[in-house]
Amino acid sequence: MSADTATSAARVLPHTEGSALQRLLRGALTPGGAVFLLVAVLFVAVVWINPSFGEPPQLIRFIGRTAPIAIAAMGQYYVIVSGEFDLSMGAVIATQVVIAGNYIGDDESRVLPALVLMFAVGAVVGLVNGLGTTLLRVPSFIVTLGTFFVLQGVNLAVTRIVTGGVSSNTLTDMDGWASAQAVFASSFDIGPVSIKIPVLYWILLTALLSWLLLRTRVGNWIFAVGGDSAAARAVGVPVVATKVGLFMGVGFGAWLLGMHMLFEYNNVQSGQGVGNEFIYIIAAVIGGCLLTGGYGSILGAAIGALIYGKTQLGISYAGWDVDWLKTFLGIMLIGATLVNMYVKKKADAR
Repeated sequence: MSADTATSAARVLPHTEGSALQRLLRGALTPGGAVFLLVAVLFVAVVWINPSFGEPPQLIRFIGRTAPIAIAAMGQYYVIVSGEFDLSMGAVIATQVVIAGNYIGDDESRVLPALVLMFAVGAVVGLVNGLGTTLLRVPSFIVTLGTFFVLQGVNLAVTRIVTGGVSSNTLTDMDGWASAQAVFASSFDIGPVSIKIPVLYWILLTALLSWLLLRTRVGNWIFAVGGDSAAARAVGVPVVATKVGLFMGVGFGAWLLGMHMLFEYNNVQSGQGVGNEFIYIIAAVIGGCLLTGGYGSILGAAIGALIYGKTQLGISYAGWDVDWLKTFLGIMLIGATLVNMYVKKKADAR
């Protein structure tokens, strides 16, 4: 055995040796293991406070409410792991809902064109954010914050002009409503439980995005640009195209969630979804995503949404003031960031 091989073995074997309990404890000290451990602890705590939460119908309803947050968190994960931020997602979701709702009005023939138009809007916003960050070299925090305020103003102005208020038109009386709702906001039964369609999208996207990240060249590019953009560019990684594509991916997530909200509710407010971008980012970070880029798990980002949802329920079930939720979120964000940085530092030292 060569010295290099011996060194490599010395680095790997400690993680596989020992009893099952020792291996389990070592796994719990990784971001991925800590995420699942935290989910388990919160689940037990919530069930202890309210035993009915452990019943399948209640649990499935909770997952259905959490699925949209998980989908958005996975989109944010990709941008964060590339070393960037997207603060405009909540405003893009609201734009999707407001423009589509006001454009459709009471004309059912506009439902399909509205879907296509909103898909294009999400892609264009992502393109603008990506190009502003990569070609103009403006920090993504500033670019997406600017986009956030632009879209928020557009949403309010357009809604006031069209409806005279701050909510969109009522759309449920149209014949085309049911077919669109079946795609974006329906539910289906499995035994005694009813599952909302976003849960299915969540599962499919988790599988697809995990494969993309871990099994394709594009996944290597994403980690490379997040770890060191200059080094990645030097070895031929298309840094600009990769980052622009990720911002456009956030636009796709905003389109999917915007259409879900449009066809899930009778009408929506012009500010619907605004402010939730911070929740999406927090979910991704709690799930093990390093804010400096180049490190994280797509599954962890989705699980981070469950942690947020269980924290929210736990506070409510415990009878505490729900105003404390954001305090807990802030504490979890700081704590998760410190843990992620520590684990990354230990991994780099090996």
